Amino acid sequence: MLPAEDCHWQDWHLSLQAGQHHTLREVLANIRNVAANSEDIPLIIQLIENPKFKIPGVTLFNGAVDLHDHDCIHALLGRGLLSKDEAFVIGFTMGSTNRVTAAESKLYAFAAKYLYPGPYKFDDEDIQVFKDAVHLGYISDCVPLNAVDYRQYYDLSLTQLRSEIGIETDLLLAYYGIEKRRYPGSKASKRLL
Repeated sequence: MLPAEDCHWQDWHLSLQAGQHHTLREVLANIRNVAANSEDIPLIIQLIENPKFKIPGVTLFNGAVDLHDHDCIHALLGRGLLSKDEAFVIGFTMGSTNRVTAAESKLYAFAAKYLYPGPYKFDDEDIQVFKDAVHLGYISDCVPLNAVDYRQYYDLSLTQLRSEIGIETDLLLAYYGIEKRRYPGSKASKRLL
């Protein structure tokens, strides 16, 4: 079941298991009811994460995607919109490129912890989830998530789309079990399974 259209962004979550019942198009329409619009995202985050701001010939962070693709990846990975969810989505996306260096990972973690404002800021637990996700994305056999044209998959169920691009649901479920045990007080981690 999709989250209610009037739910608060902090409550939005669609589990991995729910993916067999919903198309990417349906989930994107649903998430748009609660997710931030691009004009609501602080400039520092857009400069760091959005490829629109990439300087030609310079790669600050591998795996950068626009907000549309970022929302698609939230749905694919079965993550909500809380900070641990954001950390996982960004980390897994970066890791899936198989090009992220240790220095790049540390630099992103520094920016997310010290430069990002308010609810976008990562704490130490979020940083650990980010690092775990970078490793999981790296070992995954999925295609680089920043290279997928999600629009061509709008009418596939999330389960079909995961299969098409090689996302191993069993890998995610195994990690989500670890995350849930590791952070029992976290709303984002508790609702993963």
